[in-house]
Amino acid sequence: MYAKSIVDLIGNTPLVKANHLISNKNITLLLKLEGNNPGGSVKDRAAYNMIKSALDRGEINKTSKLIEATSGNTGIALAMCAKLFGLNISLVMPENSTVERVQTMEAYGAKVILTPADDGIEGSRDFAEKKVSEEGYFMLDQFGNHDNWKAHYKTTGPEIWRDTEGLVTHFVSAMGTTGTIMGTSTFLKEKNPAIQIVGAQPADNAKIPGIRKWPKAYLPKIFDIKKVDQIIEVTEQEARNMTKRLAKEEGVFAGMSSGGSVATAVKLSETMERGIIVAIVCDRGDRYLSSDLFS
Repeated sequence: MYAKSIVDLIGNTPLVKANHLISNKNITLLLKLEGNNPGGSVKDRAAYNMIKSALDRGEINKTSKLIEATSGNTGIALAMCAKLFGLNISLVMPENSTVERVQTMEAYGAKVILTPADDGIEGSRDFAEKKVSEEGYFMLDQFGNHDNWKAHYKTTGPEIWRDTEGLVTHFVSAMGTTGTIMGTSTFLKEKNPAIQIVGAQPADNAKIPGIRKWPKAYLPKIFDIKKVDQIIEVTEQEARNMTKRLAKEEGVFAGMSSGGSVATAVKLSETMERGIIVAIVCDRGDRYLSSDLFS
């Protein structure tokens, strides 16, 4: 049996128990390893669903000029999926993004445009929107595209429910575009409204790639606070430390947003007596080797 296309390998990522991070034996912490997606991150799910849905609706075709602002993983996923469908895409990101991310996007055939680091991802978003309004580009708009969260409603949520045999009590996710937490929450709450949905958000002045505390003007349009039961703040140092612990103690090589997600899950566990927590491990650590994350 073989996959007919690489996109058939998106999703159905494994859950693995963390054996060294929580001392309470009545609490099980499960890590959902999204780095096992073919593009290396959870964003493969949303990228595929956004592009495939836009094609199905006739909003884009092979003559379309796609553009998207990204901090990295979404761009890699879009670069991979766009080329599989024969589409051209330009990806806009801050110039301080790791070289691994830029080179991976280019390897898939995307054009990468770097914007000033001081302007952050907000500056990249402004640049992309200007290209749409002035030069006829089409933006998939991961921050406002409902096909983003619907990808997780269709795949991530059902997988967690299936693989925990419906016993999951808490779900923890880093919040960037918020697509993962919105879609997974929607599905899990339909199955069991008692399941607690917990979002990881950076503490003030913390810089954790992939996790954001958005200014009001840039808050993702797909975000609905009613779908999140609790938000726990995580510091940059906590995210860094947990990322290193994941590698050294659990053999899980991941990025800093994953460290933030799991650090949040461990904080959550300290308030619980028992339960099953599922935490998203967003991507793989090899995307950060040129940074100081593991130094």
